[in-house]
Amino acid sequence: MKPVLAELLSIGDEILYGQIVDTNTQWMSVELDKLGIKVVRKTTVGDVEDDMLTAFAEAENRADIILITGGLGPTSDDLTKPLLAKHFNCEMRLHPEALEEVTAFFKSRGRELTETNKQQAILPVCCTKISNPIGTAPGMWFEKNGKVFMSMPGVPYEMKKMMTEQVLPKLKEKFKLPVIVHQVIRTVGIGESMLADKIAQWEKSLPAHIKLAYLPSIGEVKLRLTGLGENEPALKNEIENWSQKIIPLVGEYIYGYGQEPLEVAIGKLLSEKELTLSIAESCTGGYLSHLVTSVPGSSHYFLGSMIPYDYQIKMRQLGVKPEVLEKHGAVSEPTIIEMANIVRAKFNTDIGVATSGIAGPGGATPEKPVGLVWIAYSDKHHTVTKKLQLTSDRLLNIKAASIAVLNLIRTSLPK
Repeated sequence: MKPVLAELLSIGDEILYGQIVDTNTQWMSVELDKLGIKVVRKTTVGDVEDDMLTAFAEAENRADIILITGGLGPTSDDLTKPLLAKHFNCEMRLHPEALEEVTAFFKSRGRELTETNKQQAILPVCCTKISNPIGTAPGMWFEKNGKVFMSMPGVPYEMKKMMTEQVLPKLKEKFKLPVIVHQVIRTVGIGESMLADKIAQWEKSLPAHIKLAYLPSIGEVKLRLTGLGENEPALKNEIENWSQKIIPLVGEYIYGYGQEPLEVAIGKLLSEKELTLSIAESCTGGYLSHLVTSVPGSSHYFLGSMIPYDYQIKMRQLGVKPEVLEKHGAVSEPTIIEMANIVRAKFNTDIGVATSGIAGPGGATPEKPVGLVWIAYSDKHHTVTKKLQLTSDRLLNIKAASIAVLNLIRTSLPK
């Protein structure tokens, strides 16, 4: 089935200058995807006539649906209305119904309608007016050669109401829409290139209507399968079957599906196994505990943590033996083993984990460079350690080490 393509245009110098963040296109993309409409491009254009006209023409060549936000105010720098009239070669006139709506809007708020405000009711004669129940700028729907242009206010709450109540239903009526189904497979502990090598033959076997995307992030790689078709239940079943076929290849790295992050998956495992957790974290400075406690219900399995950042705190408050620190240093396997074992005993938990490393940019030695991190897992059966060599970026190291500990818990838990 032929896909229906959309392009999103954001109008305004303020977006290009970074004075406001364009949240509209992200929200619109999600809603269009639900309908089976594929967004092929997002463009931000400043308040420049030639640039806007070029953007209109190029978008019309690429997409079936062009959704525009911004530039609908009553002042001279708001160019969207007159330039859409120019693009479609039609004149502008006062729209009686639009004038009634903007007059009623100001009257309901006890304000007088000015001549400038009346400009909001002047629209291209070739458009269909789309009412704006919570603002003064009406939307404009244009059709040409089977394609649709829709212009909406840039104010997010006005755009969302217009899209939800009027634009999306009209698009469903106008176009025969396919079904788009996504399945996200979440992996951890394997890099993107190695993952790609392991699933290369599986990927080549995918049918043409199912596409694979690699979505790497700190410590993780998400695999997104996207299917295009007409029968949603059949397409979902087909994608699920392909998702199962990947398990023999990389199942040891798969920790979940969909939108749930690693800390949620670990929380579920601990809850299911009725195990408790405590943490001693040095180089991660509380970030690991933050991830764990960001999960609702974490109090059922997480008892607490310590942040023994300084040598003296590691010895006096946590209880690491002075001779271990003196002989091996804080960033070492013997120290991290002590930290994980001791915090487990102090908090009387089933599991203790620990981090110690050189987050950077300072504190390194030739033997212990920036990015060197030791992590450990301890339970009554065994203690597992891992040496990480991360990056020169402090915040990246903190996040990557925390993800690595969560994965260490996942792989070390008793079966």
